[in-house]
Amino acid sequence: MKNQIIMLSLALVSFVSFGQKKELKLAEKALKGKKYAEALTAITSTESMLANMDAKYKTKFYFLKAQALAGQNKYEAAGTAFNALFDYEKEIGKPKYTKLAEPMLSALVQKVNTKAINQYNKTKNYPAAVKNFALTYKLNPKDTASLYNAAISASLAKDNDTALKYFLQLKELGYTGIRTIYKATNKISGEVDNLGSKSNRANRIKLGQYENPVDETTPSKKPDIIKNIGYIYVNQGKTDKAITALQEARKSNPKDVNLILNEAQLYIKLKQMDKFADLMQEAVKIDPTNPTLFFNLGVVNANEDKIEDAIKYYKKAIELKPDYADAYMNLSIAMLAEEKAIVAEMNNNLSNFKKYNALKIQQKSVYKKALPYLEKADSLSRSENTVKTLLNIYDTLEMNAKADALRPVYKKMRGM
Repeated sequence: MKNQIIMLSLALVSFVSFGQKKELKLAEKALKGKKYAEALTAITSTESMLANMDAKYKTKFYFLKAQALAGQNKYEAAGTAFNALFDYEKEIGKPKYTKLAEPMLSALVQKVNTKAINQYNKTKNYPAAVKNFALTYKLNPKDTASLYNAAISASLAKDNDTALKYFLQLKELGYTGIRTIYKATNKISGEVDNLGSKSNRANRIKLGQYENPVDETTPSKKPDIIKNIGYIYVNQGKTDKAITALQEARKSNPKDVNLILNEAQLYIKLKQMDKFADLMQEAVKIDPTNPTLFFNLGVVNANEDKIEDAIKYYKKAIELKPDYADAYMNLSIAMLAEEKAIVAEMNNNLSNFKKYNALKIQQKSVYKKALPYLEKADSLSRSENTVKTLLNIYDTLEMNAKADALRPVYKKMRGM
């Protein structure tokens, strides 16, 4: 009786193995004909036997399943099957299908990533881009750049909860996004080109096509990640968390001006201009040749009616960056602020002609002082605002030739 039971069990195992083999062969044949649904049906029919499946059939099961799912564009499930194959073959120490499957998974990852890039750049379908960038990362966890792209896409899609989740994950991973760009000068065009990789650049130089190799390192994305975390917390009404996130980042790198600026910008959103000003002063001490820092200090002081200080900072920004259009414009506006008190006094002395005329001369003096800076701003970056302000000053100073030359420009800009 005992022998009969043993014989029956062996027969059952043989039957199961035969069934597995038959269905996997059917799946393999269907895959060759690109009949992915048919292949998946055959594979799925053996899934209940997976726990008792022989190793040789189990590896083939994962390999065929991954291909069938990929053929049906079920990318995430296909990636799971590929990774299950890799893990299992590593476990048994027999990488029979791994070498064949790795390029298949790479092609799948590339396909998903290309789709995400097109959704981001071409169609601006940010919600879809979020899903595909996140899937790219899930399929290839080494590709942390895709997780960063998913976070940025979620921000653009106004999906703050998803964006925050990915930014926090990036922070936890210590992601910086720093990479090296391998450049060299084209001998024919004289242009400096990005040659993609160090090996490609070396080959191009060896062939005599390029010279003067230069390595450039991209800036860290860490400050932007922290800034976005802070801004999302502010938008969610979690001000304390926002400040904590930025201050924690600064503790790890207190000399990073970008992190200081991010915290400073947060205080602008919170309308705490005194703290903004303190941080800008701190940033200036670290980076005293940065014109943007002095420009921002000019803005803060102008908003607090500290006009003389604002003028000083705008002039410093211009000294550091002689083509700083916004600094010239803001400097002229700060100088023109003196006019407000003069005009108020003029309105109080409409019947006192002597006093009124003296005030009028003062007003013109203010205009003459501000005019060179306004003209410079207009020459660097003409706008409707610069042209309108210039016209008012030219008319007041009776600079008729300049006013007449500028008037048609202003009318055209206004569509008149």
